[in-house]
Amino acid sequence: MKILVVGSGGREHAIVWKLSQSPKAETIYCAPGNAGIAEMAQCVDIKATDIEALVSFAKEHAIDLTVIGMDDPLMLGVVDAFEAAGLRVFGPRKNAAIIEGSKAFSKKLMQKYGIPTAAFWEFTDSEEAKSFLRDHNTYPIVLKADGLALGKGVLICHTEEEALAGVDEIMVDKKFGAAGDAMVIEEFMTGPEVSVLSFCDGKTVKPMVSAQDHKRALDNDEGLNTGGMGTFSPSQYYTPEIQAYAEEHIFKPTLAAMAAEGRPFTGILFFGLMLTENGPKVLEYNARFGDPETQVVLPRLETDLVDIVEACIDGTLAQMDIQWADNAAVCVVLASGGYPLHYAKGYPIQGLHAFDGRTDLMIFHAGTAKNEEGQIVTNGGRVLGVVALDRDLNAAIAKAYANIGAVTFADVHYRRDIGRK
Repeated sequence: MKILVVGSGGREHAIVWKLSQSPKAETIYCAPGNAGIAEMAQCVDIKATDIEALVSFAKEHAIDLTVIGMDDPLMLGVVDAFEAAGLRVFGPRKNAAIIEGSKAFSKKLMQKYGIPTAAFWEFTDSEEAKSFLRDHNTYPIVLKADGLALGKGVLICHTEEEALAGVDEIMVDKKFGAAGDAMVIEEFMTGPEVSVLSFCDGKTVKPMVSAQDHKRALDNDEGLNTGGMGTFSPSQYYTPEIQAYAEEHIFKPTLAAMAAEGRPFTGILFFGLMLTENGPKVLEYNARFGDPETQVVLPRLETDLVDIVEACIDGTLAQMDIQWADNAAVCVVLASGGYPLHYAKGYPIQGLHAFDGRTDLMIFHAGTAKNEEGQIVTNGGRVLGVVALDRDLNAAIAKAYANIGAVTFADVHYRRDIGRK
């Protein structure tokens, strides 16, 4: 098979890496890819959001299967465009991707179908939102930009003053762009967070192994929110009892709700859960593989990913027996100093091949490129993910940190407490 992966981050590197293990994968392309992906796939200089160019490339190169990694092209209707051209593609159509593309849509869906989530209020006018907050005396409270904001459009406000300023940030100053044209105000929930990615074929949902993400830039969950500074799998909080409850009251009802709304969901549905004292509740949905959760989940997958993806497209997922390794994985993100605010690019990276030939240690590239001298250099806020596999979480954590110094670049920053939640 000729396979095309759309995206350019650590998530896409992990997807390409896993797909390449399939005997069915003869040639893999990635658009646009990065310097690490280029070592195992042919990178194509097409933006992930240039849908017309992606379709043309897939037709010209007789691509058998396209896997969409990123959120933006899904919201723009890349799957619809590929299907209209008679091409096989993995991901939700535009009318199903809205489950991530609009916080208000997903909250109203959960309310309508009785799926447990935080209480919420929707606003399209900043003054109305402020008026509500002045009357609302329960803090902390959560403000969310309605649309896509690179995982950063969420503000936790501890006082009325903070909340009013937050409304301005989202809706008036448009810090998150058009994502802030509308806003959701949510009840603040407490408890451990767990991420559960799942394969879906429109009718059947098959959850993957659990993961937990570290969003804050600094140790002890301090500092600014980021796209993710590291992750680990499995979560000790996600017990068999909680899993059974989530499948019955959240996962299956969500897929059934989307089908009932005429928006059948095929692809990867990511459930962000908060394990509250009143049981698991949905924090958010994503309509694609999570980043960096993918970097710890896919290394634990034993079943051929191409087979699973094809079953999702063909509606035969119920017949798949998906196997997972009985182990643990940890991913520590190496970021550019100053991320998520201001950081330099272009620093040469040393030690990238330190783990060549290892199956228990790997490096996934997130923000890398090649300079004019052919050196691989930093090209983003999150640069690399160092992933370790071992028998249990403590062993995987120890292995990751014992080997992380093998790869380095100027001004590197990483958290030293990944997996210690």
